[in-house]
Amino acid sequence: MLEIKNLCKSFGPNIILNDLSLILNRGEIIYIHGRNGCGKSTLLKIICDILKPDQGDIIFDKDIYIGALIENPGFIENESLSFNLKFLGSFRKKYDENKVIELCKQFDLDYYNKAKMKAYSVGMRQKVGIIQAIMENQDLIIFDEPTRGLDDESIETFENMVNQLPKEGKSVIIASHDELENIHYHHKYLMKKGKLIKDEEISH
Repeated sequence: MLEIKNLCKSFGPNIILNDLSLILNRGEIIYIHGRNGCGKSTLLKIICDILKPDQGDIIFDKDIYIGALIENPGFIENESLSFNLKFLGSFRKKYDENKVIELCKQFDLDYYNKAKMKAYSVGMRQKVGIIQAIMENQDLIIFDEPTRGLDDESIETFENMVNQLPKEGKSVIIASHDELENIHYHHKYLMKKGKLIKDEEISH
């Protein structure tokens, strides 16, 4: 699904990613944790081609379609929920309205609500960000602090949703301070000094 080889990224004198490597297989969920500023978001942005690495290789399987929620989701603020989701789905023409309506119901959002996005709370915006990351049958789904602003019920909905994705052949990367213990991770990594260290290796 995804192989990262010897990835390096610096901002000025600050080394953020230092010869980082990772393999993610189809149908796996991985969890990345680490202190603020350790490079989690930078890594995810490079995978999504938002940032360019200084060196290293990122190799995807053929025709991989990425869905992502990185940092604060952005929307067309003066338009409704349905307008925004339809707009985002228009680029690849994979928009399944019935599926999106069902996803909204799971997160207790009213797809037909005419309220403008600028009136949505942080938690509501986060739910919409999660929905857009998975609504088009994406193969690789990337979540950066996905539960920001979510209540306990919505976190449970998110955990159940993520656990279902590998059964559909999807792969998931979650970077978060919250471990979300009900998610069935295949691997957990600590990001430290620009590298990923498997959790089971940390105590050795």
